[in-house]
Amino acid sequence: MTPRRPSDLVALDAYSKVVSGVASKLLPSIASVGFERRGRNGRIRQGAGSAVAITSDGYLLTSAHVVAGTSSGRAVLGDGRAFEFSRVGTDPLSDLAVLRAETDELTAATLGDAEDLRVGQLVVAIGSPLGFAGSVSAGVVSALGRSFPTSDGRVRRIIDNVIQTDAALHPGNSGGALADSRGRVIGINTAVVGSYVGTGLGLAVPINTAARRIVGSLMNRGRVRRGYLGIAGGTRALPPRLATQEQQPRGVEVSEVMPDSPAARAGLRPGDVILRVDDTSVSEVGRLQSILSEESIGADLELRVVRGASITRLLVEPAELAS
Repeated sequence: MTPRRPSDLVALDAYSKVVSGVASKLLPSIASVGFERRGRNGRIRQGAGSAVAITSDGYLLTSAHVVAGTSSGRAVLGDGRAFEFSRVGTDPLSDLAVLRAETDELTAATLGDAEDLRVGQLVVAIGSPLGFAGSVSAGVVSALGRSFPTSDGRVRRIIDNVIQTDAALHPGNSGGALADSRGRVIGINTAVVGSYVGTGLGLAVPINTAARRIVGSLMNRGRVRRGYLGIAGGTRALPPRLATQEQQPRGVEVSEVMPDSPAARAGLRPGDVILRVDDTSVSEVGRLQSILSEESIGADLELRVVRGASITRLLVEPAELAS
C-alpha cells in the first residue's frame, strides 16, 4: 500500500475540518419531525422527515411533501429536547412548508443564497435519513439549473434552478439542510423524486430571493399568493432570424388556453409564443412563473407574442391562483 503524501493528508485534514465545522454549526438547528397521517386506505400511518430552525422562537422550515396530510406532530432536536409543532403554512408548488414548535429556545440557522453556488463547490447535507437523527453527509454541487415538477392536486408547476448534489440523501433527509462551507443553508433537501434517492444523485430546493418570499408569506399568512394566466405551455426555440431580431433564443409556447381565464380574455391562442412580459424576457416556463408573483395579481401586463410570422402585443390581467 502506497503511503499518503503529506500534501494528501493536509488536503484531507482541511476537508474534514470544513465538514466538521459546518456540522458543529448546523446540527443544533436541525430537527427530526414525526407525526401521524391518514393514508389513502384510511389507515393511520407514521410519517417522518427533517426540518431546519429559522428563528429562535419556534419557526421551522421543511419540505411541503414531508408534512402533507398532517397539521401537527413532534419535533426532536439533536440534544434530545422535544416539542410539539403545528403546521403554519405549506406551499406544494415550491415544496416548502413552515412549522411552529412550542418553544422560544431554538438555535436559528443562517440562510444563504443559492445564486452564488458554483458546480464543484463543497456542500454538506444534514437531516434524519431512515430515522437516524443528526446524520451528516458531504459532497459537491454536481449541477445547477435542474428542475422537477410539483403539483397541489389541481395545478402543476416546475421548480426551477434545483441544486443537484452527490451528497448522500435517503428517505427522511427531506426537509433537512443543504449547507455551504460556511454553514449557511442554501437548500432544503428533497426526496420527492423517489427514484433518485440513494443513487448518488440528490436534489435540493434552492434558498434564493423567490424562496425567501415564499417563506415570508407562509410565516405571515400561511399561504402563498400567485398570479394566474390560465395557460399550459413549454419552452420553444425561436428560428435563427427571429432569435437574432429579438435577442433571445427561446420563448414560451402556449399549448392550451383555459376557457374564461385571464389568458383567454386577453386573446392568447394555442401556438402563440410569449417572448416578453412588460420589459422582462421570457425564455422558459420557470421565468414566466416567477413573474406571476403576488404583485402581478390585478396588474396590467403587456405580452410580446409571436403569432405566425408576426409580432403582436396583448394586455393581460392575471387573476389570483385559487388556493
